[in-house]
Amino acid sequence: MVHVQTPLKRLLVGRVRALFNDQARGERPVRRSDDALFARNAVVWRVHGDVTSMMVGGVASLLLQMLHPAVLAGVWDHSNFRGDMLGRLRRTARFIALTTFASRIEAEAAIARVRDVHHRVRGVLPDGTPYSADDPELLLWVHATETLCFLDAWIRYAEPDMAAADQDLYFEEVARVARALGAANVPVTRAGIVALIDRMRPQLRVDDRTREVARLVLDQRPPSLAARPIQQMTFRAAVDLLPEWAREMHGLYAPGLSRPLVRGSTLAVARTLRWAFT
Repeated sequence: MVHVQTPLKRLLVGRVRALFNDQARGERPVRRSDDALFARNAVVWRVHGDVTSMMVGGVASLLLQMLHPAVLAGVWDHSNFRGDMLGRLRRTARFIALTTFASRIEAEAAIARVRDVHHRVRGVLPDGTPYSADDPELLLWVHATETLCFLDAWIRYAEPDMAAADQDLYFEEVARVARALGAANVPVTRAGIVALIDRMRPQLRVDDRTREVARLVLDQRPPSLAARPIQQMTFRAAVDLLPEWAREMHGLYAPGLSRPLVRGSTLAVARTLRWAFT
């Protein structure tokens, strides 16, 4: 059995690492540390340690975040998203991994780097309103959408019976990173996060730039043909994870009759990757 499993594990792990290949860019793999910001038994280790749900949640959160005009402007004005949208997802994934699993020194260094970038990301919206990436309200929006998508993907594809207390504990834990990045009044419960998103919905907009960025997210070419099936599955599952109002704003459609296939195939891949990365 070992001789059958080893090549299959290598194949699966290789396809996922083709999407998030840190070493190919000269970056060291993130090592799990006993001196991390969070203890090994923290809920955040459980949620952020699952490859499939983090990929699905990451894409869904990006689609949600860009509905805010200031987030969209920051991407539009200050990044090379047209040529490296997958790189943006990789950088987000690496930041989450560093602040969750790496040593305290590495985590704090990652937070400092992001704060420095945020300080330089500023400009003016098309209507003349100034924006800044280190605006505490904007940081709250990014934090809330990101963490809620990560948790909801985890619940859907890993722990459907997750206790409400554990869900609240997750938000209490990740609030620590949000505060370190400059956010204030960070909700520490699921109800608080959902209320924050509902409160900010009147600020959300869709225009030609939103549609172009969303198209680049969902139509980007995979780094290799081998990674394409997992990438396509991830994108379909991410759209399915979005709340109905967000899908309608983007003009995206729920899987409908294909929903059982989307969720079933994603669940199968999630279980297989947990086995492969064991």
